[in-house]
Amino acid sequence: MTRIFLTHNRAALRHYYGDRAFQLLTALGDVRFHDSDTETTRDDVARQARDCDILVSFRVPAIDAELMQALPNLAAVCRVAVDIRNIDLDCANRLGILVTRATPGFGPSVAEWIIGVMISMARHIDAAATAYRAGREPVPLMGRELRGATLGIIGYGTIGQYLARLASGFGMNVLVNDPYAVVDSESGVQPRSLEDLLAQADFVACLAPATAETANLINLSRFQLMRRSAYFINASRAELVNEHDVLQALDEGLIAGCALDVGSSKDQMPPLRLASHPKVLATPHVGGLTPQASEHQAMDSVRQVQALIAGRLPEPSVNAAHASRARDRFGLALPQA
Repeated sequence: MTRIFLTHNRAALRHYYGDRAFQLLTALGDVRFHDSDTETTRDDVARQARDCDILVSFRVPAIDAELMQALPNLAAVCRVAVDIRNIDLDCANRLGILVTRATPGFGPSVAEWIIGVMISMARHIDAAATAYRAGREPVPLMGRELRGATLGIIGYGTIGQYLARLASGFGMNVLVNDPYAVVDSESGVQPRSLEDLLAQADFVACLAPATAETANLINLSRFQLMRRSAYFINASRAELVNEHDVLQALDEGLIAGCALDVGSSKDQMPPLRLASHPKVLATPHVGGLTPQASEHQAMDSVRQVQALIAGRLPEPSVNAAHASRARDRFGLALPQA
């Protein structure tokens, strides 16, 4: 029987995997997980999954070289996300371990979160609700409509494209910057340089992937290009934005406000020094936390395990040409390196 270990603890299993996918997975083999309320550590996985064939990987702990070397039977790591930066791919290649990733299933969820924070910031909803909740008399402030405003989207992938359609439905003008995307000329979306987008947008949504090319993409010099009445939103990764420069831009009035669902704190959350700023609307990395989004990626891992057990190469596989241990364990036909 195939031995499968999920690196999720109880809360992560409940929120980010779900009962339906878990029950389907248990029908495929001997399934275990980190049955604890504490966050899973490398030592937990090394101890509890030592004889396992497949790891179904949450974002913690990192599946690094030390951990993979401690699991002599490990043949495949199925990451329940698109982002595989927590997996040492070079080590997986050397050991012949197959790595798979999930397909994007969080586009609608994150895009709707962005629409929500744009409305909240534009109409001062969070500030008014906070004042009322604290027993203070709020000051009525003039807001703005999304209709007729300009949204700049940095990164025109799954989330960006869905967001553009939503924004267009609100009557917004949509600008995008993505050097690798092809923009449909009939969509009404207008491609722009990053500098032009920042200068023209009333709202800027950062959705580019985290790569060496995009590291520190948004910094003080970029905030200085924005309108003082504009709002900045980061729903991608902390690495794209210089957090110190965000604080400076807010304190100096370079931008009107900021919404964050990601940051450099634990579990990709915004740090408290930013989240507590009066011009920041921060949430604890919940943009993609909906049943539909979580189940989409969990079901990808179920299908990948099903394929492996049936001797088929699952998709999307990241390093199939190097997966000799997975080939031997499951009888896979691998492409040439």
